[in-house]
Amino acid sequence: MLHIFLLFSLIFTSTNVLAQDFCVANTASGIVTPSGYPCIMEANVTSDDFAFSGLGVPGNTSNIISAAVTPAFVGQYPAVNGLGLSAARLDLAPGGVIPMHTHPGANELLYVVHGHITCGFISSANKVYLKTLKRGDVMVFPQGLLHFQINAAGKRPSLAIVTFSSPSPGLQILDFALFANDLPSSLLEKSTFLDDAQVKKLKGVLGGTG
Repeated sequence: MLHIFLLFSLIFTSTNVLAQDFCVANTASGIVTPSGYPCIMEANVTSDDFAFSGLGVPGNTSNIISAAVTPAFVGQYPAVNGLGLSAARLDLAPGGVIPMHTHPGANELLYVVHGHITCGFISSANKVYLKTLKRGDVMVFPQGLLHFQINAAGKRPSLAIVTFSSPSPGLQILDFALFANDLPSSLLEKSTFLDDAQVKKLKGVLGGTG
């Protein structure tokens, strides 16, 4: 019995030694692995590392989409490293839109703070799930599926807070993926069924070449 007690004591002690409550990212290391950044030394971690004030500041919506996303991902908020979550602020001016996009690395949950936001996503079976949300409503967008958000509040701005199931959710905007690159226009025309004038117009707007 003594041997068994000592064995369990050794296992429990070793587990406690190896346990880690958090891993505040050392983003300056330049090292990123599939599990995240390396940790800064716990002795150098302070309470300030676990707080983030960036989501309290409205984003600049003076742009082509009349919208702004203020991220609190691991690059801006190192404390979420390894914790499987992050957040962002979504500002939509009148007429604002977050174009069709995906997050390859995370599910998304959107909470409307004020205004009305029309949201939707498309399943892999090409079924559309569409809803106009008001203050206090939430909507979830499954990982990897195309989705969008549009301000439906008329002449008023809308604000939402979104959370993700990853500290680095990733982002690919469909319009930019198609028209902000150097893929030859002739190939885009064949794959999208758009004519030459439309493809060249979109490439001109979004900065593509070819």
